[in-house]
Amino acid sequence: MTELRVSEAVCQAFPRLRIAVVVARGFDGHERWPETDAELAALENAAAAGHPLPAGESDPHITTWYAAYRAFGTNPKRERPSVDALRRRLARTARLPRINAAVDCYNLVSVSHGVPAGAFDLDAVHGDVVVGFADGHEEFTPLGEPDNTEHPRPGEVIYTDGKSVLTRHWNHHDAERTKVSPHSRHILFLLETTESAACGPAVDAAAADLAARAATRSRQVSTHWLTPGSPAVELGEPTA
Repeated sequence: MTELRVSEAVCQAFPRLRIAVVVARGFDGHERWPETDAELAALENAAAAGHPLPAGESDPHITTWYAAYRAFGTNPKRERPSVDALRRRLARTARLPRINAAVDCYNLVSVSHGVPAGAFDLDAVHGDVVVGFADGHEEFTPLGEPDNTEHPRPGEVIYTDGKSVLTRHWNHHDAERTKVSPHSRHILFLLETTESAACGPAVDAAAADLAARAATRSRQVSTHWLTPGSPAVELGEPTA
């Protein structure tokens, strides 16, 4: 039984933490997703017309992530929170990446709601997943760089499983091993805030949006919440 949990140290450091956990079982990601493509194109057209979504310190939700990054020693203007990077890319190029159905879907939700979003292929996860502070000895293989190994800086917030680091700088960079591909059938989606009082409604709305979209392509979808008062959830085992 795979468990996802937030370490006590992270809960103490970020007492208003709220993470939405959306688990999609039997996801079908082989075909393109016309509805998602159309909504991404609409965002791109709006940006090209001079109406980009706010990024960086012009968005109060992203500002809270800047503060969190600085709190664990990461410069958010160098290693940006994922949603900030996406919105800046949209404003700069009027384009958003097209990866595959699942990734395009959570990118759309992230950009639209202003909430960091990511995902792991559950079939590639080894043991429990923990959100904790790095000690600097962990190993990380960056997405798209299968022959490269990095070590997170001590004190950096990371996701890990029983084998290696799954994300660096909390939600800045994903690992190659657990990336979501068109072949991923069991997917763990994550949407996060460190300031639930101010940004909790945005996370709730983003999670509901993502779960509803995933349900149209999945056999089963469930949503769970992690907070300092409830820092762990059992994800169950993949079934055929």
